[in-house]
Amino acid sequence: MRIVDVNEFYSPTGGGVRTYCDRKMAILAEMGHELIVVAPGTENRVEERAGGGSVVYVRSPKMPFDANYGVFWDEAAIHAVLDRYDPDVIENCSPWRAAWFVLGWRGRAIRSFFMHNDNMEAYPKRWLGRFASAERIEHAFAWYDRYTDRFLRRYDTVVTNGPATTARMLARGVRVDATMTLGIERRYFSPTLRNEALRIALLEQCGLPPSGHLLLGIGRHHAEKRWPLVIDAVLRAGTTLPVGLVILGQGMDSKSLERRIADSPHIRLFRPVYDRERLAEIMASVDAFIHGNDTETFGLVGYEALACGAPLIVPDAGGMAALAGADYSETYGGGDAHDCAEAILRLFARDRACVRRAAVEAAGKVRSDVDHAALLVSHYAGVIAAKSAREKGRAERL
Repeated sequence: MRIVDVNEFYSPTGGGVRTYCDRKMAILAEMGHELIVVAPGTENRVEERAGGGSVVYVRSPKMPFDANYGVFWDEAAIHAVLDRYDPDVIENCSPWRAAWFVLGWRGRAIRSFFMHNDNMEAYPKRWLGRFASAERIEHAFAWYDRYTDRFLRRYDTVVTNGPATTARMLARGVRVDATMTLGIERRYFSPTLRNEALRIALLEQCGLPPSGHLLLGIGRHHAEKRWPLVIDAVLRAGTTLPVGLVILGQGMDSKSLERRIADSPHIRLFRPVYDRERLAEIMASVDAFIHGNDTETFGLVGYEALACGAPLIVPDAGGMAALAGADYSETYGGGDAHDCAEAILRLFARDRACVRRAAVEAAGKVRSDVDHAALLVSHYAGVIAAKSAREKGRAERL
């Protein structure tokens, strides 16, 4: 099976979607399939992957609010790539021009809309949540769901990346055919990677002794990640306990975050760590993983952290909420820095060894990305077979 993923959210400097696509490319190659990702780029070029598959960059303008990403604008260029590869399946996750570009291509492939995100939660509700209730915002932006329905009805299948996304979509009357819960690359992430010397070194960089509490946050510096909330919460908690925070990431808000932490020696910003083994070692060595985004649909990085045995401090809404177990997590009201600070204090007031043991036990239950890929291919095979049967039946009736 050849899958072409027309993906506006893929970027060399991106986060979860890039990680997901790169890993799926390797897994599908091992299974005898092929994944080609079509992504916006600064130039037209093809990046072949040694293990199989490729990334085809199509020259595209930058996204106005985040230069890490691009926006597909040239339909003919996208169709030319699809003509070249003639896929069995086309995946798309963008609800804008790309959604219609995929439908406009006249090839034989089935079309799959893969929901990596929920724009209603990520933008209107986040922007306007201080001024109106969720119900009023959804009512005001119901036009977006109607718009989405216009192209989704023409796709052969609509899949989501997990139960949180499915629940949100169905509650708003948006079509979902299958829930394909994501998984992680289990071979890298393990509690056995815990390195006490690394933990102490990171605490030292935060100006704290080994007896301090080390938090880790990971994600691009963008408003939807709510880093100011996390920083404010750590500053509040730090008036009671010695708490250090390391954030791995970069992005359009980096300068403002640097200004925000300028007076705190206990919070450090570091560039992203793309080496999976090193990242996993860091995750396994911290005292807890903390997250601010309450609108994302899955939260791949949180699953990776848990697979390393890291306890969690996460919002009570969004993809991370489904991951939080009472034995190894504390949750807080999304968007509430004061409640987040209280969650930090609650977690570190508990018996550290007991919480860590519970997180290590939960680590073994995190789904693998191999399982996810196998289920997705099986789903696509069923959709292809059903479409073929319908077309054969129509032909026989004629």
